[in-house]
Amino acid sequence: MIRRLITLFASLLLVAGCTGVPDGVEVVDGFELERYLGTWYEIARLDHRFERGLSNVTASYSLREDGGVAVLNRGYRSNEGEWDEASGKAYFLGEPELGRLKVSFFGPFYGAYNIIELDHENYRYSLVAGPNRSYLWLLARTPDIDPATVERLVVKAGNLGFPVHELIYVAHEPM
Repeated sequence: MIRRLITLFASLLLVAGCTGVPDGVEVVDGFELERYLGTWYEIARLDHRFERGLSNVTASYSLREDGGVAVLNRGYRSNEGEWDEASGKAYFLGEPELGRLKVSFFGPFYGAYNIIELDHENYRYSLVAGPNRSYLWLLARTPDIDPATVERLVVKAGNLGFPVHELIYVAHEPM
């Protein structure tokens, strides 16, 4: 019985650690989910095996019946000539005015979706971090955004300690 409790506690700590915010990083306040819904284009990201080699990457968000957010990530794997898709679900961690959600693509396991910069006026761009500085995405409503905006967001991420020299800039080509 005690072994089971220790395993459960360790699992909870692991899951909690995957939904945290990197030290010294703050999520946006004044977040409006309804304005965030829809399709976002991945402009840049830190590399991870689950996205390696993908171009034309998008993330689409819609409301779920249970009050959560349906997530559909999609990208093109040119070396295989096919699209990859991953469906998931997301829920707020704390107040819905804060840009802090947990997202799951694999059963009961959740990861952090921390919105650390957002175009509050028009919801045209977003900078999203995971639970640590190994996860970072720059998203936009269009496949191309103003280079000055990209530069400003990259500088912000760099000032927060993210390894911006490792960013991959995502190609978006007509398909």
